[in-house]
Amino acid sequence: MISLAAPAIYLAGYLARAPSRCACVPGRQGAEQPLAPMKAEQAAAAAGETPRFRWDAFGSEPLEPQREAIKGLSPKLPNRCRALMARLMCLPPPDQDWDGDEDDETLGALLVFWVKAKRPKRADWLLVLKELTAMESTLLAQVLEHALLEDSFEANVRDYTKLIHIYGKQKLLQKAEDTFHAMKSRGLPCDQVMLTALMDMYSKAGDLTRAKEIFEEIGLLGLPMDKRVYGSMIMAYIRADMLDKAEDMIREMGDQQIVAGKEVYKALLRAYSYKGDSEGAQRVFDAIQFAGIVPDTKLCALLVNAYCLTDRINEAMIVTRNMRSAGITLCDKCIALILGAYEKVNRLEGALAFLTELEENGVIIGQEPSQLLAGWLRRLGVVQEVEQVLKDLAVDRKNTLEVDRKKNSLASDRKIKRRRSKSKRSFASSLQHK
Repeated sequence: MISLAAPAIYLAGYLARAPSRCACVPGRQGAEQPLAPMKAEQAAAAAGETPRFRWDAFGSEPLEPQREAIKGLSPKLPNRCRALMARLMCLPPPDQDWDGDEDDETLGALLVFWVKAKRPKRADWLLVLKELTAMESTLLAQVLEHALLEDSFEANVRDYTKLIHIYGKQKLLQKAEDTFHAMKSRGLPCDQVMLTALMDMYSKAGDLTRAKEIFEEIGLLGLPMDKRVYGSMIMAYIRADMLDKAEDMIREMGDQQIVAGKEVYKALLRAYSYKGDSEGAQRVFDAIQFAGIVPDTKLCALLVNAYCLTDRINEAMIVTRNMRSAGITLCDKCIALILGAYEKVNRLEGALAFLTELEENGVIIGQEPSQLLAGWLRRLGVVQEVEQVLKDLAVDRKNTLEVDRKKNSLASDRKIKRRRSKSKRSFASSLQHK
């Protein structure tokens, strides 16, 4: 068993910073643990003595999973960081057992004591944050928020950006804005990365107006307008279903010799595809290739989907043939989409011809299209008839291939005969010359 106790730490100024404490702290199992050490601190303070602190005053005794997690901490972690991580791992998550304010107070007290006792440097803070990130701890944002207030952390713009990014992912816009204003109040300058993170946050929250304001502010401040800035604004237009604006911005990027990222093109292609706008999807697909991005199976499937939704099956099949010619694997989704389009227009013969063509080209029909076809045939009640049609189609195709093979063979034989005749004439001419 790992001992988490540490030598007593004497603190004179903590009670002034955290005067109010609850009488008890619920443990992870829901049982209340009296805070005797805290009462002893208050009594010592009243008597004019230096308060005493114990690490085990925080959290509960570690359970077996927690002990294993503590053992799994990086062996390169300094002792001062390991001691803090051990206590943090014994605290319950913010959404369990404890009231939010009490939880924040307990975590804040633990960090205050750690700073006073261990005098960490910025490198120590970063190691703790790195461990919390690797563990996907729910305490990461709270620890980082507290660290930003400590002089030993030496906070910079990038640290505030990271916290805003965390709040943005959790959709806590107010906290992110408070963090931004706190950074400005400390006199730290806004850079392009910080403003891009804010723009991306507003974009994901569906606030197009604020995203546009941030985009314009980046330009007014004279900050570089790179693919990340444009990409965030394009994504905001896509989420707002303003696809024409997104396309205009991609063209604007092209005029400035800036190439949008593949994920931006894919998002725009997906938006056109799901709307059934095959022309828009084809435009974006062409732009992808023009930008030097090699289309993959997923991008081709989005284009196939756009054509199938508008019943343009022939164009969808052309896409699949181009995929095979380019060596791109034809996925089951593409096949299922085309079969679904054939079923929609009730063209069973075309669907069977399509499947026969695929099998002749060595394409294996997967589970999804097979189940779709089986359900269609059951609804039509023509399973046996279709089996016969498939056999007939296979025989016809085989005969066609056999005829083509014979023609190729005859043409090859003629070429061989011509080469031999030419060789004989050349040999006879050489003998006569001699």
